[in-house]
Amino acid sequence: MSKIEDFLTSEEEQDIVEAIRKAELNTSGEIRVHIEKTSNGDATNRALEVFYMLKMENTKAQNGVLIYVAVEDRNFVIYGDKGINDVVAKDFWDSTKNIIQSHFKLGKFKQGLVEGILMSGEQLKKHFPYTDFDTNELSNDISKG
Repeated sequence: MSKIEDFLTSEEEQDIVEAIRKAELNTSGEIRVHIEKTSNGDATNRALEVFYMLKMENTKAQNGVLIYVAVEDRNFVIYGDKGINDVVAKDFWDSTKNIIQSHFKLGKFKQGLVEGILMSGEQLKKHFPYTDFDTNELSNDISKG
């Protein structure tokens, strides 16, 4: 699989967007998924670049979460902003990554992303509950590079 267009079907992409919407319903937190062909090097550094490119650092409570996927590299990174990183358990991102990875190994990319999104949403809801003043600060659409 070399094309990012082949990574997910359009129906699977819509299921992921719906998972993001559902995960963000009860929180001020923001979740984005970014998919690209390759990170051209260190995936963590590229995820950080994408985080800033998508302006995810602009969330009021610093509670943005990016799930970055480099398809050809067969690699992904979960990047949480300072606000969420300061409050989740130390092993939270590793356990979330393990869930996603277990699905990815079986070729169930949509399921892995959906479960990672929903797990992230539960932590965001717990630590950053929705208030009447919250707005959806970032697009729920999957971005592609």
